[in-house]
Amino acid sequence: MLVDERLWALFKRHWRYTLTYWSVFFSFGLCIAFLGPTILDLRCQTQSTLQQITWVFFSQQFFLLLGSTLGGLFKRTLSSSLSVLCCCTLIISLVFAIIPLCHHVVLLSVALALTGTAMGLIDTIANQQLVKLYQKDSAVFLQALHFFIGLGALVSPLVADPFLAEDSCVLNGNWTTNSSSSSPDLQHLRNTMAGKGTVPHNISHYPLHTEGIITTKVSFAFWIMALINLPIPLAVFILMYHERLLPCFSPSPPLLSRDSLSSTTTTASEKSEQGHGVTFACFNPEKLRGRPPSFFLLHFLGGAILFITDGIIGSYAGFVYTYAVSPPLSMGYKTAGCLDSVFWASITAGRLAFIYLSYRYTATRLLVFSLVGVILVQCMILLLYYSQVFIFIGTCLLGLCISSVFPCLLAYTEDILNYKGCATTVLVTSAGTGEMVMQVAVGSVIHSQGSYTFLLSGVIASFIGFSLFLFLLYVQRIHRNCQPESPKDIDMTEKPMSGDQ
Repeated sequence: MLVDERLWALFKRHWRYTLTYWSVFFSFGLCIAFLGPTILDLRCQTQSTLQQITWVFFSQQFFLLLGSTLGGLFKRTLSSSLSVLCCCTLIISLVFAIIPLCHHVVLLSVALALTGTAMGLIDTIANQQLVKLYQKDSAVFLQALHFFIGLGALVSPLVADPFLAEDSCVLNGNWTTNSSSSSPDLQHLRNTMAGKGTVPHNISHYPLHTEGIITTKVSFAFWIMALINLPIPLAVFILMYHERLLPCFSPSPPLLSRDSLSSTTTTASEKSEQGHGVTFACFNPEKLRGRPPSFFLLHFLGGAILFITDGIIGSYAGFVYTYAVSPPLSMGYKTAGCLDSVFWASITAGRLAFIYLSYRYTATRLLVFSLVGVILVQCMILLLYYSQVFIFIGTCLLGLCISSVFPCLLAYTEDILNYKGCATTVLVTSAGTGEMVMQVAVGSVIHSQGSYTFLLSGVIASFIGFSLFLFLLYVQRIHRNCQPESPKDIDMTEKPMSGDQ
């Protein structure tokens, strides 16, 4: 059969929650991709310099990390998690609506800090709850969850594109003398800044005006995205009402008391842990005293691998255009500008394909395939650095290979640690940190050593990531041997599969 009956039965049992978590990740994806294409129009709207407007990148990314960390500090009850998700998705719609009213760069930075915090909370909580919901079967549903990030990231640039200014969106008295030469430079600058979170190193030579008549129409794009996103908090609210998680609306007890949301049996010790008064019980110092060193090492290694792989994604998306327009490729602005879109589209397609592959194969095999594929593809791009054709082929293959690493590793690590929930927070925060730090590091190396080091950095990072994964497999074996003999401690990394492997 194309779909396993047991998985289908689990999905039918939890479809409301699953679709809710998937939809909030679509909201997350909308926020990821809108800033790069619209940044020049937002510069005009705020009448700020390029150096000033690039601070909004930092504002969003820093508060995304903060939100990811805060997401792990909430009590992992369903009612509190859904309440936070409802508030976060509503905040995203409200911020989209008020961004056109932010006519100063400080106000815009504050608005994007709010979206960053909301994104971080969504990232941690939705991953946590989906893992808690499906446990050993979560890999398939996590792949679908992260597919919706890519879907949202594809939608927002498409919405924004018709409203972006084709020339300077701030007109002043000597506009007629500069208009003829501004369009190519603006197109080049827009592509340079379109990578997620990318801040160009040398942008002072672009003579863009800050005073004059503002002609941008980007406000309509943000209002449209606010309307697209608005049904999502409404859907979360309806789910809470349906499940009687809003005591002010229904005096009846929650439906959860009659129907457990776990796909596996919860032991008595786990129940006592869930009812513990500590906000983040699995990181309670009292509970950590008896843990073997392998427990902490597994968290560290999982976070380190995602630090590397999400860092590769962020740096590649941020600097592939810069590499393509530099020698020896020297591609045209418009052609090179397609590379970033090809990369994100291939990541989205890869996550869609891995939904089925996660059902057929174990997380271990998929991670080995993905990480080895990332190494081989980046080595081929490095060897064929002079080929304009292969940079497109390599970009597509890299996106397909690296797309599944985060959801697979999250499911695999939580599986090893018996779904305590702590790993999700560590992995999500590490991934976001790596994405930000590696972009800065790779950008600095490119600026000082030349564009070729962009490819070399990716290859080195890929080998480090795979080496860390091999070490993770070794530590997992040690950790399994350290556990007491009980049904709960049976190795769950090789889950039973229907079909040949």
